[in-house]
Amino acid sequence: MSTKVISDLNRAIGNVNHTPMSVSAKEDPFAVNMAVLKQLQKQVAEENSLQKSIIIMQQNSAHFEEGIVRSIQSAWSTFDEWQSRMSTSVQDTWRQLGVNMSQLMPDREWISFAARSDHLLDPETPLRSPDHIDYPGKNDPSITPVHSGLLERKKRFTKSYKEGFYVLTPAGYLHEYASSDPSTATHPIWSLFLPACTLGPPSSATTAKSHKFHIEARKDGTSANGKTPGGGLFGRGDHAFTFRARSHEEMMEVWNDLRMLVARYLVASEQMERDGPVAHAVRSVG
Repeated sequence: MSTKVISDLNRAIGNVNHTPMSVSAKEDPFAVNMAVLKQLQKQVAEENSLQKSIIIMQQNSAHFEEGIVRSIQSAWSTFDEWQSRMSTSVQDTWRQLGVNMSQLMPDREWISFAARSDHLLDPETPLRSPDHIDYPGKNDPSITPVHSGLLERKKRFTKSYKEGFYVLTPAGYLHEYASSDPSTATHPIWSLFLPACTLGPPSSATTAKSHKFHIEARKDGTSANGKTPGGGLFGRGDHAFTFRARSHEEMMEVWNDLRMLVARYLVASEQMERDGPVAHAVRSVG
């Protein structure tokens, strides 16, 4: 309520108590009090209206919050219902998948893939063999070995013997390989060109303690390792090679094969006349 109205009422009451004859009609405490009551009624009415508005707003807010909670509850109830249905459906799906998986044959997928593919090999297709492949020169006499087998060659410096696999070719080469397996030994580790060599006589079967013979390069020949040999069979001997066989028969067999390819040889007391496809291949190459 206005402080001016209260002040006017107090002043009017004071004037009446001190000088009642000099008070005007407007300053009559009754009239002033009526103004106070009017002002008080107006103020109370406004306060009550504000109070009602606040209460109504609070009630509306409560109803609004209640509506929000009810909407959330309704949405959650719908979600829970659909989630329950979905869980049941998922469980049924998983159960059916488990049944199908247990009944699935392990080779079903591959059989299905093989049935629609045009790029798979038939398991019954036979494997290829190099022996069945024909190529130019496969049957040429020059590629047929004259002789092949194990021999021991005397080392130059240590004077000990080392065993190796040797192949005598119709072209006149004596090749040493690290192994008799052609898949692991494709290139010779040592070679000697026999048309530029002299073959010494084989050891005697009765007097010699070991079965060996010598090969020496001629003065005008060249060995396969790129060095130019020199000296005669009984000369300096820098390029003479000594070979040893396991038996006298093996020695004579390889010695007679070598005899057909060297430039010259010394006649031995025991010789074997060679005949057949190998000898014919050697003679055809020249």
